[in-house]
Amino acid sequence: MELHYDTIENLHKRLIKKEIKPSDILDSVFKRIEAIDPKVHSYLKLTKERAYEMAKAAEERIIKNDNVTELTGIPLGIKDNMVLKGVETTCAAKMLEGYKPPYTATVLTKLEKAGAVFTGKLNMDEYAFGSSTENSAFGPTKNPWDLQRVPGGSSGGSAACVAAGLCIGSLGSDTGGSIKQPASLCGVTGMKPTYGRVSRFGLIAFGSSLDQIGPITRTAADNAIILKHIAGRDENDATSADIAVPDYSALLKDSVKGKVIGLPKEYFIEGLDPEVKQKIMDAVAVFEKLGAKIEQISLPNTEYAIDVYYVVAPAEVSSNLARFDGVRYGLRDKGAENMIDMYKKSRQKGFGRETKRRIMLGTYVLSSGYYDAYYKKAQKVRTLIKNDFDKAFEKVDIMLTPTSPTTAFKIGEKAADPLTMYLSDIFTIAPNLAGLPGMSVPAGNDSKGLPVGLQILGKWFKEQDIYDAAYTFQKNTDWHTKMPSIY
Repeated sequence: MELHYDTIENLHKRLIKKEIKPSDILDSVFKRIEAIDPKVHSYLKLTKERAYEMAKAAEERIIKNDNVTELTGIPLGIKDNMVLKGVETTCAAKMLEGYKPPYTATVLTKLEKAGAVFTGKLNMDEYAFGSSTENSAFGPTKNPWDLQRVPGGSSGGSAACVAAGLCIGSLGSDTGGSIKQPASLCGVTGMKPTYGRVSRFGLIAFGSSLDQIGPITRTAADNAIILKHIAGRDENDATSADIAVPDYSALLKDSVKGKVIGLPKEYFIEGLDPEVKQKIMDAVAVFEKLGAKIEQISLPNTEYAIDVYYVVAPAEVSSNLARFDGVRYGLRDKGAENMIDMYKKSRQKGFGRETKRRIMLGTYVLSSGYYDAYYKKAQKVRTLIKNDFDKAFEKVDIMLTPTSPTTAFKIGEKAADPLTMYLSDIFTIAPNLAGLPGMSVPAGNDSKGLPVGLQILGKWFKEQDIYDAAYTFQKNTDWHTKMPSIY
């Protein structure tokens, strides 16, 4: 296997045995990027010089056997909404073009400490607003399985990058499904941890009560390695939880025997692609064969999840994006005649269509006379959705659902219809509103050869249960080993 397509587990073993060097892996990755990324467009900026410096430092650690971790010398891509000191961070928005942050996000500081190597910043929907990565101000990312199709979003660059062998693993962020949905469409493994499990310090905010950083990899075992290094309490983030972080990878179990798995009936509804449904039911049969007990359950308030999300999330967008005013940083219109004119013109030029739509919607639901009618009511229904999961998890250990109602759709197919686009996240939004951890793993390919993702949901801060289920599934299937034919 080419180094750029190998797993973190295997590469770590070979590095420790000194069969290869970190620079060898990096050479393979950058050669692959040079050949393939012009077609995929997963990267917005490469940090090649910095990467080789990090690889050299990693090699010295390995030679001296000094604080070597499973991530030492492993090339990782970073979604472009996580700040890295001195490296342009744009959130795929014209508003932030040229912005070089003066500090580094906590998750990236932790990865640097572990010896990981950063290959560059990855494309995304502008400010993470989207489900297809078509909203990037710098052009869409394409799905490596079919370059005419979207990779999902907003972490489309992060998922496509791993699927195409342009990095060994990556970081994405998930608000309404932005790790799990692109992982599903690109045939890779993506984890959205429990809200508060990973620090958001240095993540450019979308929805502050929803955002969470998580890893995208080829395997569940690799995913567990990254999460254990980035998770934990951070004094710079008041929402990060002071709860012990297990050694997820060391604790992995290849067994689901005796586990009770719930199938929520509200996730197998009209509109779910028949081929997707069949692949999910095939996956359920694998778990049942391995000794798990399958139980039908109900989450009755699921039907309101989309409505709640598109009140709560835009409201938080309206608040968070108020800082982008052309004054302190970012784009500033030079032709404005006064301060108000500068605000208007800077935002008009700096914000894309979807960003403007969400700001306007959020400002509306927070405005006087509408706050109680929309935002306050949405928060009450959000509590009902969480209560549904509370009740269901009294009976089951994990839940299995489709990640996305369809496989990857064509570029431009839904761009003109935002409501249809919003439904792409219909199966990931409710768990996120409840703050639950969830993962998407490859569960097959449809008749067009496009990947289908299985969503595994667990209890709050019980990521280990999800990893065990995903690891067991991948030990008994080979869907995660399938790779797109792109050369």
